[in-house]
Amino acid sequence: MVFPLSKGDRFIRRPRGFDPSSFINSIPTQNDSVENYKIINSFSDFKISDKLKKNIFEKGYKIPTPIQDQTIPAILEGRDLIGIANTGTGKTAAFLIPLINKVLLSKSQKIIIVTPTRELALQIRTELTGFAKNLNIDSVLCIGGVNIKRQIDDLRRNPNFVIGTPGRILDLVDSRRLYLSDYASVVLDETDRMVDIGFIKDIKYMVSLLPADRQSLFFSATVDGKVREILNNFVQYPVIVSVKTKETAQNITQHTVKVDGINAKVEKLHELLINPEYKKVLIFGRTKHGVQRLSQELVNRGFRADSIHGNKNQSQRIKTMEKFRRSEVSILVATDVASRGLDIPNVTHVINYDLPESQDAYVHRIGRTGRADCKGVALTFV
Repeated sequence: MVFPLSKGDRFIRRPRGFDPSSFINSIPTQNDSVENYKIINSFSDFKISDKLKKNIFEKGYKIPTPIQDQTIPAILEGRDLIGIANTGTGKTAAFLIPLINKVLLSKSQKIIIVTPTRELALQIRTELTGFAKNLNIDSVLCIGGVNIKRQIDDLRRNPNFVIGTPGRILDLVDSRRLYLSDYASVVLDETDRMVDIGFIKDIKYMVSLLPADRQSLFFSATVDGKVREILNNFVQYPVIVSVKTKETAQNITQHTVKVDGINAKVEKLHELLINPEYKKVLIFGRTKHGVQRLSQELVNRGFRADSIHGNKNQSQRIKTMEKFRRSEVSILVATDVASRGLDIPNVTHVINYDLPESQDAYVHRIGRTGRADCKGVALTFV
């Protein structure tokens, strides 16, 4: 079957000055600050509940990552914090562990975590559930794409944790179902991504509604001018933790794949995917419709493939992600909604079927492979 050419599938127009060779290398770069950092603490050393330590060990955590080692003590002390880290460094546990302990010390504590995508919010909630096992800590997920009435009912339970995306959180604020002034601890996660997708005004508004006396935790892979606008009014005398100096992980091998024309492009993709080493593959496309068409084309060719993009409702997206995690499908075709923060185990290959819009987007895409000391391969069609 010939893959149809449509306007949405044309090769992406490169922005002026855009040169893939500037950030795609066959030689991985090494993050010297992480490689040379010496871990000071063990999880046993942290001043946290023994029950929480038990859950940490049961989840298979042995020694802290560099960001966990530096961040957890500062948060336990009640300090504001700016964490600058590449994806896959363990920052979710870095803020969840001390915040859970904070709730254990005082069950009246209320914490809100704001993140750019539904998938990342769901992943944080899943991590929280594991760390808080049998600790009688309640949480609510406040995201779009699902019935808001259920979320309103859940908020009536007065949960310790609210985890959500900016749009749905503000819907609940505007309807007077959620009062940000009640939350003395707040986390902004993947802040640069929230700015990139147009949430800067929403974030500034949310910050204005928070109590002046609060603990503010800010995590971002980059801190540019617009992100600094949020920082100025968000943190006070923060501890700054950075485990990022280089852009790409040492254990990701990067290559380009040259193709000429859309039909040659899909044929080349087919040629790659039939190789047995392509066990679990994440393919990034530019548009929602293009991603859906490519996924269907791969299914028609006999591959176990599915897709995730903004036109799917939340239940569909959750179901698809779980199928990919469990390897019920071996190929996931996605827009950049899947490029940030998601921890999907054992992804062997990331393929940029369409070029990313920037170096930062490229870094986050390929960061879905080569995680947790595994080797990974990133291919970019040009």
